[in-house]
Order: sequence, then C-alpha cells, then structure tokens
Amino acid sequence: MSSRTKTPPESGRWMRFFGRLLDLIFPCACRLCGAELHGGSYLCENCRVDLPHLQAPFCATCGEMFDGEIGGAFDCPNCRDSEFAFEFARPAMKHDSRTRELIHDLKYHRGTHLARDLARLAVSAFDDDQRLQPALNESWPLVPVPLHWQRLRVRHFNQADEIARALSEITHLPVVRALKRIRSTSTQTRLSRHQRQKNLHGAFALTRKGTALEKAPGVVLIDDVFTTGSTVHECARVLRKSGIQKVIVVTVMRG
Repeated sequence: MSSRTKTPPESGRWMRFFGRLLDLIFPCACRLCGAELHGGSYLCENCRVDLPHLQAPFCATCGEMFDGEIGGAFDCPNCRDSEFAFEFARPAMKHDSRTRELIHDLKYHRGTHLARDLARLAVSAFDDDQRLQPALNESWPLVPVPLHWQRLRVRHFNQADEIARALSEITHLPVVRALKRIRSTSTQTRLSRHQRQKNLHGAFALTRKGTALEKAPGVVLIDDVFTTGSTVHECARVLRKSGIQKVIVVTVMRG
C-alpha cells in the first residue's frame, strides 16, 4: 500500500500530543460500557471484540449473513433477482443494536469523534483478501456517498465522509470526493427496493475530481450501512458510466 497522509508529520505529532494531554485531563469513556479510555478511542477493546463481525456464510453480493453450513460462494434470493452496478458490497459488521447505536450517535447526535472507532470496525472488511486485495495493492480511492447540500447544512457533516477519512488513515488509501448529490430525495425508510431505486434515479453526479477518475481500475464506495443497496447502486451506476471499471462497496454494518 502506498503511504498517504492528511497532515504534515510535524502537525500530526503535535495533534497526537495534545490529544494525549486532553485524555489525561478529561479521560474518554467507552461509548458502550463506560470503561475509562485513553488514546482518543471511544470504544474499549472488549466491546470492539464483542461486537458481531460479519462471518461466513454470507451473500457474496450484499453481505447478508445466514445460519447453518453453506459451501462456497452464493447469492441470497434477493440478489439473485437483482442487477447492481457495483461488484459486491462487503459490510464489516452484521446487524446489531450496539453497532447501530454507534452509527446513530455519529449521524444524528453529531458524534464525529466516533468516526475513527467506526472506521476501525469497517477496516475488517478488507480482511476479505481475495476480493479486496486489488483495492489495496492498486491504491483504489475511497469515495464517500455524498449528502445533499440541504441535509449537509442541517447536519454540518457527512457521516460517510467522516468514516472514509478515518479509514484512509488506517488503509493509506486516498479519499476522493468523486460524487455530489444534485437532487434532494424523500426519506426511504418505508420504501421498497424498487421504490428506493426510482426515488434515487438521477440524484447523483460526478464532481470535477470524479471526472478525473475516468477509466480508473476501481474505487471503493464508502457508506455507514448497507440496507437494500439502492443508494450505492445509483452511486456506482454514475461512477461506472464515467468509465470506472469496478466499484466495490464497503460499509460499517449490514442493515
């Protein structure tokens, strides 16, 4: 992997020093169990290990986990009848109330300090060596799913962007904000997959940086949760239309 940094080494050293100093004065506590922490983390090692990571067998396309023994790669019934613009989605965590709580704190309670811990969970998706190794070897960019400017003005940050930036520090893959949301869409919570795809059609476009990725071998699309795949499908469709050869989706959790 090529090494890329967001801040000059000296600046990063001072930021880490002041971070440790603040931890001594105002110790952090684990968001889930309340244990005292140091070093800028908000999730203790015990809770991190205890959270349920995605394990085989799971759908090769969407990451939906299944009980029992299934030999070899397989697609779930939903994915067998669907065509996606992305190669596959690889959530790091299975659906769990505690992981969902961390994500909700980031999204709805402005818990941007949790992005680093969520990225530490998300990076386990890259343990899927055979399928994600090309992204690491060829330094594919991390592309966060964008928010519409109206929602961004209310929230003040994009959770996918925060996770992508923290993930970049771990993987050394560059972050490229290749997409923008050009149309505000209604909430998708109660919509079916077909309704979601219709709702999202034409909602995304390439940025100038995205245009510069034309004919790139691949990108890793980053989001917090994979639910039906409608959002990342539409994002991947726009990226693939520009000439990008492959789009892989990495999310913190399978919804």
